[in-house]
Amino acid sequence: MQQTTEYNKPLPVRDAENAPYYDALQRHELRLQRCPNGHFRYPVSPVCPDCLSPEFSWELVSGRGTVYSFIVVHQVYDPGFKDEVPYNVAVVELAEGPRLVTNIVGCRNEDVRVGMAVAVRYEDATPEFTLVKFAPAG
Repeated sequence: MQQTTEYNKPLPVRDAENAPYYDALQRHELRLQRCPNGHFRYPVSPVCPDCLSPEFSWELVSGRGTVYSFIVVHQVYDPGFKDEVPYNVAVVELAEGPRLVTNIVGCRNEDVRVGMAVAVRYEDATPEFTLVKFAPAG
């Protein structure tokens, strides 16, 4: 996706713990923490929620998933979204297991379905932030 000239929506807070995640997104890579026992974890966490291991590496994931759940927002809760209402907010379950809160792009809200196969897309929101979105696969 193209970088917008002015971005008026809220952005995530980058900190020392999640910086590798956002750095990877800037390279258009989706990387998640993975413990030595093979569990992927998201959101970023100091320990694995499955085995409690504090060890991890940042692993590239496929970027494929399915829509687990979604809503369509019809009200303006933040002025930055006023030109986009209605828009969807979706939970995508990655092929590797973790679930991300995101948006489905590249299709009408009416066409988003639970179970829909999706693939990662990147939105270069600002020079410092790339956001992860998903579009219908195929």
